[in-house]
Amino acid sequence: MSVTKDGNTGRWMSQIRVTDWTGNVIHKKKRGFATKKEALKWEQEITNQATGSVGMTFGSFVEIYYNDLKERVKETTLRGKHWMIDTKITPYFKKLQLNEIKPTDIRKWQNMMTSYRDQGGKPYSPTYIRTVYNQLTAIFNYAVKYYGLKENPCHKAGGVGKKKADEMQFWTKEEFNTFIEAVKDDVVVYTIFMTLYYSGIREGELLALTPADIDLEKKTLTVNKNYQVVGDKEMITSPKTPKSNRVIPIPDKLCECLDLYMGLCYGLKPSDRLFPYRKEFLYRELNKGCKKSGVKKVRIHDIRHSHASLLVELGFSPLLIAERLGHEKVQTTMDTYSHLYPNKQVEVAKQLNSLIP
Repeated sequence: MSVTKDGNTGRWMSQIRVTDWTGNVIHKKKRGFATKKEALKWEQEITNQATGSVGMTFGSFVEIYYNDLKERVKETTLRGKHWMIDTKITPYFKKLQLNEIKPTDIRKWQNMMTSYRDQGGKPYSPTYIRTVYNQLTAIFNYAVKYYGLKENPCHKAGGVGKKKADEMQFWTKEEFNTFIEAVKDDVVVYTIFMTLYYSGIREGELLALTPADIDLEKKTLTVNKNYQVVGDKEMITSPKTPKSNRVIPIPDKLCECLDLYMGLCYGLKPSDRLFPYRKEFLYRELNKGCKKSGVKKVRIHDIRHSHASLLVELGFSPLLIAERLGHEKVQTTMDTYSHLYPNKQVEVAKQLNSLIP
């Protein structure tokens, strides 16, 4: 370590060589410190970060966390985490030492998140707050597991927000029929929303479909990729989870619809994107269709919920629905759609009654 003062500017400079926890020698140099104390503090932070000491600041530890994640998650996933952490978490905890962040600090941050209002007076949704809080918890769990942090302060602070929204938006079969009737004159829009509703696939999965994924003879639709935009770059990536790779049987009417649509696409190759659009196109056409038909406005993802609710109404099991939707666990299906099942319990009782002499 070396801290020196520039006689001309009166500013301090620091040079440091330190061996990190992997055995590599790191050489860092920085000028322009107003005081010697600031220069020494910077040296200590570099040392803590290099050696993996939990005495480093939260901001420095997040950089370590990112470096580990970038080798393990998709680029799009990493970008999403960057946005959430950099805008909602790091500004509050950045300068605090990792091992000195207490449950009370977590509680204060929680209160800040729940009291936030935008310019229109709108707060963060409880589910969004829970999502951000889960990310903060994950960072501390990482520090506990790999860097020897004594405990995760989030555990003592307690949870915040809600795991799922109070009310799920979805269309009934009648509402979908009203919507699809209103857009039937546009073959592109008609085919897109027929496919979303009768297959239950995600919007990124829809936009990644190719003619090769449609087997009209077997009446199946194969999901094995996902469309995403990173910055201005369009990308075809692997699906969200391993279970998202699936083959979905589809009804005859959807087969006819897709067959007609593909026949109208001039020069369509087996590897071409079946719907060469971005997600903004889907949002715009959905809003136009809702306005024209008069049905309530929902999100694109809510059409997936609508498909699931239709299957529940038809009496299909959570296991079958989980396989069709590509959920990693059946519990995810149950957690998401359990509120749609209560009426089925009454039907169970009626069926049991018929068996009792």
